[in-house]
Amino acid sequence: MGDHIEDWATHIARAELSCTLPRRWAHTQGVANRAAEVGQILNQHASLLVAAATLHDIGYAPRLAVTGFHPLDGARFLRDEHRADKRLVRLVGNHSFALLEAEERGLREELAAEFPLLEEPLLVDALVYCDMTTTPDGDRTTAQDRVAEIRSRYGDDSVVGRFIRRAAPEIFASVERVEAALAAQPR
Repeated sequence: MGDHIEDWATHIARAELSCTLPRRWAHTQGVANRAAEVGQILNQHASLLVAAATLHDIGYAPRLAVTGFHPLDGARFLRDEHRADKRLVRLVGNHSFALLEAEERGLREELAAEFPLLEEPLLVDALVYCDMTTTPDGDRTTAQDRVAEIRSRYGDDSVVGRFIRRAAPEIFASVERVEAALAAQPR
């Protein structure tokens, strides 16, 4: 992997999101920037993290929104239209505890069967960290503020609201693990 996959991911995300969903594109760019910063804890997987961060919300693109569940729609698009790296597709399909939201939507079995979770906890945590410490406008935030923002934007009784309340402890734990890994890095 390397710069090639990062450039490819940026090209795809820009084409699908920048014009139709400019705020989502701003968030995507912020998440990718965070991934470039934290990639140091992943060594050879840093480029994979940046690519996944760049593509994590691709399923929101209007032409790709088949099920209305962006992790599943995005992963299917990357698999079917681009024959993307399987690990990348699985990261996109499962980013930020998507299985919990899939359960709320009645899509858990479908997501789990098509895109099994990666057995690389730090890589999975790093993507959660990047997504959940970036605002919708691409700025830095805390995971607590991000979860509160999502709850207020969608409402606690919505599918996303129920999901984010259930996922919050897992999100906070992922963020803490990544922060610990970053703190342990030699300066």
